Amino acid sequence: MAHIVVLGGGIGGISCAYELKSSVRREDLITVVSNKPFFQFTPSNPWVAVKWRKKDDVTIDLASVLPRHGIEFSAAGAKRVHPEENRVELGDGSSLNYDYLVIATGPELAFDEIEGFGPEHNTSSICDVDHATAANRRWEEFCKNPGPVVVGGVQGASCFGPAYEFAMIMDADLRRRRIRDKVPMTFVTAEPYIGHLGVGGVGDTKGVLESEMRQRHIRWIVNAKVDKVDADKVHVSELDEDGKPKKAYELPFRFAMMIPAFRGIAAVRGIEALSNPRGFIIVDRHQRNSKFRNVFGVGVCIAIAPLEATPVPVGVPKTGYMIESMVSATALNIGQLVRGQQSTHEATWNAICLADFGDSGVAFVAMPQNPPRNVNWAASGRWVHVAKVAFEKYFLHKIRAGTTEPYYEKLVMRALDIGKIKRPAA
Repeated sequence: MAHIVVLGGGIGGISCAYELKSSVRREDLITVVSNKPFFQFTPSNPWVAVKWRKKDDVTIDLASVLPRHGIEFSAAGAKRVHPEENRVELGDGSSLNYDYLVIATGPELAFDEIEGFGPEHNTSSICDVDHATAANRRWEEFCKNPGPVVVGGVQGASCFGPAYEFAMIMDADLRRRRIRDKVPMTFVTAEPYIGHLGVGGVGDTKGVLESEMRQRHIRWIVNAKVDKVDADKVHVSELDEDGKPKKAYELPFRFAMMIPAFRGIAAVRGIEALSNPRGFIIVDRHQRNSKFRNVFGVGVCIAIAPLEATPVPVGVPKTGYMIESMVSATALNIGQLVRGQQSTHEATWNAICLADFGDSGVAFVAMPQNPPRNVNWAASGRWVHVAKVAFEKYFLHKIRAGTTEPYYEKLVMRALDIGKIKRPAA
């Protein structure tokens, strides 16, 4: 019998646990360790922040679900990984020994790297469902006395899609409340241009997103570095193409939300050859660490080098379909290893994304995620919003039911059919 420990109770971790259950032997044991007792569907957090969803709508109690599918669960969290000992030290002082370890923790949010930044200080966050719930409380108070909004992604951020989503969703919610005319909105981003997304743009995301923002009266500042955040003001330095200061801004706000930079969790940071200087897990093309060969990494927690040098540093996103392919490769590879075979499966690292704008949205397909690409396509329309809602419902059903069916690509292609949008050529 092999014991496989999965660190992380999010999209990557739970999907991997279910796929492992199908790929390993009947006698093998799978344990999921998370620092939260529940699964959260993170893509819904922008909706939670404006109360289009509640926390209970987008979370599932894992202790009541995973054992039904033959998977052990601990909500103690990981204090430290000891790969030389094949052991995970848990937050409650106990330890788990493993034969194989899958690290799927997602990131630690590096709010502390900017003075006054983050939900414990002067800005809100949608990176976590509890952050989004707290953001809603601030949002409701803001709507009673509206004023300027600052939204975007700071230096080192890698997940810009939710920032665009939230900007548009705020716009839609304000229009529904009939107070949009009282809210000047500024999008501040480390990207070198609107729609870069950390991947050099996909299709015409630059043109599509600029058009959406003009239509919604959202001004923007690119190549932006956030220096500090006061209680009512964001201090921003705009840099030129050489990375030198070009213009300084003091942007007043009554509500602000910016995506932070990510880093690996404390349990894996500083472990030579396992993680890089930011704490992200180093993996090969089989999602496997080159030194600790029984350790795998999937999702946002893995190390991917930036696409290109930019005036303000930006990271590379790890999107849902890309994570789904990492999960499948990892589960199949561990299934081979427990049977004494060589691991042969590789993730596609393709990107298929749905960005909801409240009453419309943008979808893009990048195969592979980083250019040059075989497929480089983007489209917009109300059908994207409909598809995002459908995907939320499906994925929550998937977690409850324990199904392993990969779905991202099928969903997006079906959405294109519903919207009567020509599919991108494969």
